[in-house]
Amino acid sequence: MDFFALTALEREAVTLSLWVAGWAVAVSLPVGILTAWALARGHFPGKTLLEALVHLPLVLPPVVIGYLLLVLLGRNGLIGGPLYEHLGITLAFTWKGAVLAAAVMAFPLLVRAVRLSLENVDPGLEAAARTLGAGPLRVFFTVTLPLMAPGILTGTLLAFARSLGEFGATITFVSNIRGQTQTLPLALYTLTQVPDGETGAMRLCILSVLIAMVALIISETLSRKVAARMKA
Repeated sequence: MDFFALTALEREAVTLSLWVAGWAVAVSLPVGILTAWALARGHFPGKTLLEALVHLPLVLPPVVIGYLLLVLLGRNGLIGGPLYEHLGITLAFTWKGAVLAAAVMAFPLLVRAVRLSLENVDPGLEAAARTLGAGPLRVFFTVTLPLMAPGILTGTLLAFARSLGEFGATITFVSNIRGQTQTLPLALYTLTQVPDGETGAMRLCILSVLIAMVALIISETLSRKVAARMKA
């Protein structure tokens, strides 16, 4: 049973990972829904460029994303410099920066799931609601958003699972600081670099797989239940 007893370092890493992943999803969800709406329903110049930017984290090495975040949002960065000087806000080498890195890497998965769900919404239902006098916002919140629920649930849990597993962008942007930025993947990497760390690394590896599997199973189950309820 000692094998399953997490050390202080491992408990800190798991707790921080859950905290970072939760905040990453919370921060990116509203933006992800709006972006999915723009890509699915919008007609505007630069739409192709926006779509490319949204999906860029999927094709770029995570280390590149982390480096770009560091260049832009570090204390001497183009955006991070003014933020620190005028507002005292620091993102690099903090847990907030880890949240941002995880959110950026998970954002394409969130947007894609929500967009696919939105594209399956029958425009006729929205048109019927408008003929009954409902305004655009009311139509969105009472008709469109509930019909998008399966995609939102799927995207949320996929983004959460992706955020838990984020490594490259995180270690580049916020480093590997125990108790502050050392998430579960970073702690696993650390344990592989120290003598007698194999047992701890295996524990974290198994725990990562279990958390990811649970998130995916919950996502699939909730999506099916919501879809079945909407068809009833």
